[in-house]
Amino acid sequence: MAIDIIAQNKKARFDYEILETYEAGVVLKGSEVKALRAKRANLKDSFCRFIKDELFLMNAHITHMETANKHFTPETRTPRKLLLHKKQLEKLKLSIEKDALSVVPLKIYFNERNIIKVQIAEAKGKKLHDKRATLKAKTLDREAAQAIKNRSY
Repeated sequence: MAIDIIAQNKKARFDYEILETYEAGVVLKGSEVKALRAKRANLKDSFCRFIKDELFLMNAHITHMETANKHFTPETRTPRKLLLHKKQLEKLKLSIEKDALSVVPLKIYFNERNIIKVQIAEAKGKKLHDKRATLKAKTLDREAAQAIKNRSY
């Protein structure tokens, strides 16, 4: 059984150079799980931040389901606690403080055991010329694929 991707942060791979990835659990409320099963999430402009030695997913949007409880509507962009091993948290915190790296979420998905996980990464911000090089490489790859596709025999 493969993983079922709910949402991806495509902008993160463009804006950051990914150094190391981690798989983290996330603390959710019941209606948020229902919304994620319906793939109603967005990771655009989201990031991770340490608050009192705990890692939180900030600015991730999980839409409220209309079919869920009408009296309890959780905030759509509330901070959500990420669950990692203590050694992983210490390593991430050290790399953020020492090397001035960022922690960004890459995707939310259901793993093989049907549990919601968030893939986070240690990342280093790209400079403008690095982003231009990435765009140039993508354009060249796209043009090469088109040339192969349109090549007549």
